[in-house]
Amino acid sequence: MERRLEISSNLQQSSNYKYAIILIPAIMRLQSSSETIRAQILLTPSIGKAKTIKEIRDSNRAMLLAAAGQQHCKVVDLGIARDDEEHLERIVDSAISSGIDILVTSGGVSMGDRDFVKPLLEKRGTVYFSKVLMKPGKPITFAEIVVNSTEEKLTKKILAFGLPGNPVSCLVCFHLFAVPAIRHLCGWANPYHLRLQARLSQPIKTDPVRPEFHRAIIRWEVNDGSGNPGFVAESTGHQMSSRLLSMKSVNALLELPATSTVLSPGTSVSAIIISDISFFPVSKSFSPLSPSAVNHNSSAHEQALKESRGTEIRTAILTVSDTVASGSGPDRSGPRAVSVVNSSSEKLGGARVVATAVVPDEVGKIKDVLRRWSDIDKVDLILTLGGTGFTPRDVTPEATKSLIEKETPGLVYMMLRESLKVTPFAALSRSVAGIRGSTLIINMPGNPNAVAECMEALIPVLKHAMKQIKGDKREKHPSHVPHAQAESTDTWEKSYKLASGDVEEHTCPCSH
Repeated sequence: MERRLEISSNLQQSSNYKYAIILIPAIMRLQSSSETIRAQILLTPSIGKAKTIKEIRDSNRAMLLAAAGQQHCKVVDLGIARDDEEHLERIVDSAISSGIDILVTSGGVSMGDRDFVKPLLEKRGTVYFSKVLMKPGKPITFAEIVVNSTEEKLTKKILAFGLPGNPVSCLVCFHLFAVPAIRHLCGWANPYHLRLQARLSQPIKTDPVRPEFHRAIIRWEVNDGSGNPGFVAESTGHQMSSRLLSMKSVNALLELPATSTVLSPGTSVSAIIISDISFFPVSKSFSPLSPSAVNHNSSAHEQALKESRGTEIRTAILTVSDTVASGSGPDRSGPRAVSVVNSSSEKLGGARVVATAVVPDEVGKIKDVLRRWSDIDKVDLILTLGGTGFTPRDVTPEATKSLIEKETPGLVYMMLRESLKVTPFAALSRSVAGIRGSTLIINMPGNPNAVAECMEALIPVLKHAMKQIKGDKREKHPSHVPHAQAESTDTWEKSYKLASGDVEEHTCPCSH
């Protein structure tokens, strides 16, 4: 049963069961291979060199235990199972009866005569797929095991992931398939990994048959090669599935199509973030943001603003968060907003991000940055992220209202309408939007996915709005007929016809 890569996007549907949400899913991990050892080393005293036993080191165990621990799971290590069918059955049956939510195995899912994991999962439950058209990790098995409790008269469903034995394939598949399932069980509204756009720093040849998840390290650059700030992706080198070194320092998986072509440097690709990007390396020419506020004396910041004067929409992004400002957590919303704006640049009339900053949830510090960007730097569009909820520390709308000269409630309505399609909790947003001088300021929620939703809702009107703010009175709706070209009608004659019902009134939708 071979499935294409889209199966990963359907994982949430197949795990959407009617059971109580468990905050800490219990996971059992099993290594299946008689060849695997715990990295035993024999020392030769006369030479002083290490001589390894000619067997396979158990690298998957440490990786999976660490990866599952990062998802805040309660993990039970089942150890190493021999390539013996009865022995494997006893271990798996014991795990199933212990009340786990997810079973993760590594190895034993390929086409060998002693690969017993897949047949066992078929006996114990329903296998939804056993091959995925992807690289690395083609031989991955996903199954659902139903456990009936006669004493409590309850039915429990266990998700089973048979991961490949090759170390890189094992870890990549865990991130792509198991992590979303774990997050779904924990109650995440959107359990999938964050995706960003990044430009390649070197040429990469794509596979002719399988879409590839290329291991890479992404970093932020003031100039990503296109003249705009953005993420740059650097490959970790040779991508063999057995080469564990290719996972060293990786924070992203690049989604590369199966085209058998060479992607040139500067090509924009989708990057799946698999680790905390608050620790990704940055360019030496980039001055990191201050935890308390934007570094206004940063030469990179000033240079970016100076070089962007000729663009149509210069955009600045302000993350408002006590957690991020204090260094207690990563800024996930800011990078997402940068990626969304830059990827939608053409639709927004040449928009690009020229400044970013992080401030705590304090009215004074929020106002300081907004005032500087509006009055001194003269940016065209400011997006604030976070601080729009009901908690006592959510003060972004108050800071914004004290500065704007004109409110633009229609933009807020458009964002709210789009967000309500996703979650009813969008109704709890107190976002405001308005104009200060020639700058449009828009409050957005702090959730990274909400940022993308709100921008998607505003894209059809932002370019039009920005031209009007700049004073272009000719910038009307495409169907609008200019007044100078409209058919002239005597006012008294028009009134008479309206009163007598001889003509239907047509109103002009624009502002006069």
